[in-house]
Amino acid sequence: MPNRIVYSLIILCLIATSSLQAQLLSPTSTPGKADKDYGFTIKEKKEERETLWQLFKYDAKNILGGVGYAYTRPLSWQKDDFIILGATVAGTAALYTFDNESSRYFRDQVDDVPQVIRDYGFYYGSPQNNYMAMGAVYLTGLVIRSEKVRRVGVLLAASATAGGILQQAAKIGVGRARPNHIADRDRFKPFDLDAGAGFHSFPSGHTVLSITNAHIIAKLFESPWIKAGVYVIGAIPPISRVWEGAHWLTDVALSTVMSIAIVEAIDKFLDSKYETKLTKGPREKNLSWDLRLGPGQLGVAVTF
Repeated sequence: MPNRIVYSLIILCLIATSSLQAQLLSPTSTPGKADKDYGFTIKEKKEERETLWQLFKYDAKNILGGVGYAYTRPLSWQKDDFIILGATVAGTAALYTFDNESSRYFRDQVDDVPQVIRDYGFYYGSPQNNYMAMGAVYLTGLVIRSEKVRRVGVLLAASATAGGILQQAAKIGVGRARPNHIADRDRFKPFDLDAGAGFHSFPSGHTVLSITNAHIIAKLFESPWIKAGVYVIGAIPPISRVWEGAHWLTDVALSTVMSIAIVEAIDKFLDSKYETKLTKGPREKNLSWDLRLGPGQLGVAVTF
């Protein structure tokens, strides 16, 4: 089962990149655009093309630059950014008050969840599988010399790296107990290197990788229905971690916001490095929390 899931993910990524390339080479494309996306124009001689090694070095430099930009972005925040930060803190605080109850509720549902969904939630969000899929996307773009596919691969790699480093540091710094280790939302052992994995609840690594991928893939489509489908699929790993008792609901919610913020920061950085843009029009700074309580209903919706 694990191998089949991994191979399926890689195949899906290759199909997606093939679809992108088909759009670039379609008859309705602007003359010369397909050649431009490949890194050269019709008038250029073969020997004047950039080599794959040169493209790779350029992309690697942008991955590192994107990670650095994401970490320094808060230094240039404006008023609207701090308003979003305040809303995030307030939403997380409100959700935190229900962490014990929400954890029990989700864990009570786990036996009713199909095993294939549980397996998908675990294996898709694991780092090794994600980096295999990201590598497949980037190498495809590199080999076929498509700037658009390369840019997607660079954004995936930079965002996952920035989020991954941050979440590993935060796990030790926060030291929050996992629900399946100690069923108490208030148990913390910050900066305790001997606490073990049982105190690595926040943030959720599966959520960081899954939401990062979903948010980037959703940028490739204009249809709100396709975007919604991408986000629904991307939400399975985060929710599955709450089902399994590996994370609290606040861990997943805050990790989601963190991942989106990192992707947006790095995407903005890459706009100055590549002609191909993934975000069309002005970037909107809007994020809202909606805490939903009711008979048989407990949850939070983050709108962005």
